[in-house]
Amino acid sequence: MSYIQNSLGQNERLIREAHYHWSYALGAILLSCTVIGLIVAIPMFVRLATTEIAVTSHRLIKKTGLVALHTEELSINNIEGVRVDQSFWGRVLGYGHLRIEGTGVDKVELPPIADPVAFRAAIETAKDAAPK
Repeated sequence: MSYIQNSLGQNERLIREAHYHWSYALGAILLSCTVIGLIVAIPMFVRLATTEIAVTSHRLIKKTGLVALHTEELSINNIEGVRVDQSFWGRVLGYGHLRIEGTGVDKVELPPIADPVAFRAAIETAKDAAPK
């Protein structure tokens, strides 16, 4: 079972999960065709397999790590802004980066995810539904 599923609190529900865009996996596969590229591709495959990103009714969660566990979490009520960055190819292929800014100096930067605009909308939906 995933970290996110295991960490849900009582009355907390999963709203949306984000995943790496397929182009990230394709890049890792293409890199792995050479010995030098394989050195770069192995950490990419590990990141791809061990990163979990989700928005729940209470918080935004980003979990990374294979052996060691690293999490970044922001309470939905503490999210002040969400910035979407999409390049030309990101717009064409449907991927982009998100930077979620919280109160104070908190921020969570997400890797290239599929459909970042829909994930941003899920954050806004969670914020609207969260108790104030």
